[in-house]
Amino acid sequence: MLTVVNLLAYYLMLGAVGYYFITTMQWYSYRLERMLFHHTKPWWNYLYFYLPFLSYDFLSGFTHGRYGFVVALVYLPLFALWYRGIDKKLVFTGRVKRFFAALGLFGLFVSLVFGLYTIFLPLLLAWLVSAAIEKMLFAGFRRRAKERLKSMPDLRVVGVTASYGKTSIKNFLATILGVKYRVYATPRSVNTLGGVMKDVNEDLPVDTEIYVVEMGARGEGDIAEIAEFVCPSYAVVGQIGPAHIEYFKTLERIRDTKMEILRSPCLQEAWVHESAHASGSEKVHTFGPEITEVEATLEGTCFTLEGERYCAKILGAFNAVNLAAAIHVARALGLSTGEIRKGLERIEPVPHRLQRIDAGGKVILDDSFNGNIDGMLASFELAATWPGRKVLVTPGLVEADEALNEKVARKAEEIFDRIVVTGDLNYAIFQRIVSPEKLRRLERKSQMEEMLAEETRPGDLILFANDAPSFV
Repeated sequence: MLTVVNLLAYYLMLGAVGYYFITTMQWYSYRLERMLFHHTKPWWNYLYFYLPFLSYDFLSGFTHGRYGFVVALVYLPLFALWYRGIDKKLVFTGRVKRFFAALGLFGLFVSLVFGLYTIFLPLLLAWLVSAAIEKMLFAGFRRRAKERLKSMPDLRVVGVTASYGKTSIKNFLATILGVKYRVYATPRSVNTLGGVMKDVNEDLPVDTEIYVVEMGARGEGDIAEIAEFVCPSYAVVGQIGPAHIEYFKTLERIRDTKMEILRSPCLQEAWVHESAHASGSEKVHTFGPEITEVEATLEGTCFTLEGERYCAKILGAFNAVNLAAAIHVARALGLSTGEIRKGLERIEPVPHRLQRIDAGGKVILDDSFNGNIDGMLASFELAATWPGRKVLVTPGLVEADEALNEKVARKAEEIFDRIVVTGDLNYAIFQRIVSPEKLRRLERKSQMEEMLAEETRPGDLILFANDAPSFV
């Protein structure tokens, strides 16, 4: 009887620890170092990963497999609570399914053949085998995508990168250039080499004339890889700032990584924002200072660019820079001022990026996908123009240092009547700076609807700033 109980407990324990591991790996783009050493809630790793499997392996080994089930009895309810509390569940991709298949096979092998009840060994072997399989599949996937690009010799590629604003620039470009060309852009926030290759293989239309590719990075060399793969003829480097400073360590390394886009062997022309401190050349132009008379309201943004006045129904003064970048590229690709203005009229707010929603007599500014200091402060300034009561819902800045979050908290204290901090990542900082009567902590997003009913009323403006998932 005890053997059956131990086997059942072992497989449940192995499955639960494996689920936690692969879920967090998926959150962090399957980068083992980031999952282990850069988790924004490192105590989760200790409570749900390190301590459980080490305790189980130790107790099972010490008692020759007889009492490991005791650890399982403690861990499984904790795991269930963790699972219920996360809002970003595991997506069962082919990669995840292959990992679980390997984990199950290795678990059966070590328990039935060798009589070992160990979590660490099958977990390690499953990760190594699945990683090797993914590497082989990735190589084949890359060859197929490269061949598809070669089969479209007239395709022109525009590459876009920045510390923040790259998704907006990409979407603005696709809309404006669509006035004259058949344009396709990488969807949503797809901006990794693997994501771009998948996009090329599965979704890039064969009649596309211009392919707008967003390029992101979490380490040096990431953008160089994408630029070498898609070979952009035109490139934009938007604003440079401390986004992902945790991984890059210095602003200079962030800047150098973004500038890797200029290594494209196909490069004809590029526009680099002044924040990159780049030297101009025949091919590379700096932009930013030529943008003047910026006017941002809750109805839209207008600005003057090299003597021409442009307007778009996009919120936030910072978007003048992103729109200007798109206009520069459009001019280089032969669009007239009239065509550019027609494109600007077609631009719709990017979902979750200072998107205005009017509901129940309240004005909601959804800026939940904007996680940078400049964008967040600009959204605060925009909210400040509202004559009524103002409510902020935010976790603060993620992957940013304490000084930047202190700056955010001080500005929030100055502008908002009620401040709701989601999660515990930056709550202590807000607690030090924000008046107690203004501040509220929201531990779980499942409480959001109830909280909004309690804290807001018709006539309020509610800003959702950088709505991070629960694992941060």
